[in-house]
Amino acid sequence: MTDLPYDRENYCYRHPNRQSFILCQRCGRTICTACQTQASVGVHCPECVATARQNAPKQRPAAVRAARAWRSNSDKPLATYVAIGIMAVVFLAGLLLDTNRFLAYFPVATALQPWTMLTHPFVHVSILSLLLDGLVLFLIGRQVESMLGRGRFITLFFISALAGAVALLLFVPGGAAIGAGPVIWGFFGAILIYSRSQGSDVRGLLIMLGLFLVLGIVLGSTWQVNVGGLAGGSAVTAVYLRFGAIRQKNQQTLAIAGIAAVLVVIAAIAVLR
Repeated sequence: MTDLPYDRENYCYRHPNRQSFILCQRCGRTICTACQTQASVGVHCPECVATARQNAPKQRPAAVRAARAWRSNSDKPLATYVAIGIMAVVFLAGLLLDTNRFLAYFPVATALQPWTMLTHPFVHVSILSLLLDGLVLFLIGRQVESMLGRGRFITLFFISALAGAVALLLFVPGGAAIGAGPVIWGFFGAILIYSRSQGSDVRGLLIMLGLFLVLGIVLGSTWQVNVGGLAGGSAVTAVYLRFGAIRQKNQQTLAIAGIAAVLVVIAAIAVLR
């Protein structure tokens, strides 16, 4: 058998050729997205799910109903929904209080408002852009959050936003970053890297991203911010895959912190030059 490039702990115990860093909450074995079943806390493997179903009749009816109610409230991709909710609140605040100038990212104001490098994905100036970004996040954000887990999803979200802002600062310093475009492209980058690691055919996704990029260039949009988000999301996901074993948690954290630090240093140099 061909040697696999990573630690065996990174591979699904039911599908040895599928790399993953998702662990069953009950038994701790590695499972891929095809084998996971969402539970009230984390995910379970097929064997643990089967065991739980066998034991379910032994529980009291009230306990079973309570467990079902808890699952129905916790299966939702909470971080995705919260992000969409914040976008809606920021949009309303922008209409009523003119808060967008404190949250949108303008490279010329980086030194004065550095936090906007992270807040700009929540800003929208029209109801149409809000609805479009919200719809795309609803469709693919849930998939990415299920694939990565809530904590990794949030990290991916903000590093994609930061990478997009840095790209804008470097290549279009007179532009502005508004909307969730870099985050959405970061999610596409995550799906691209993860799917490729599973041996999936990603040519369709690459063609779609290429068409979107050409369309952005033709329409004169600040496409650089989206490409930055794509690069950031891809890099973060590559780190998740490379350091996915439990004992590599510290290495994963350091690598992610390193990516963020590099982006901050690049931004600082660009501002000071």
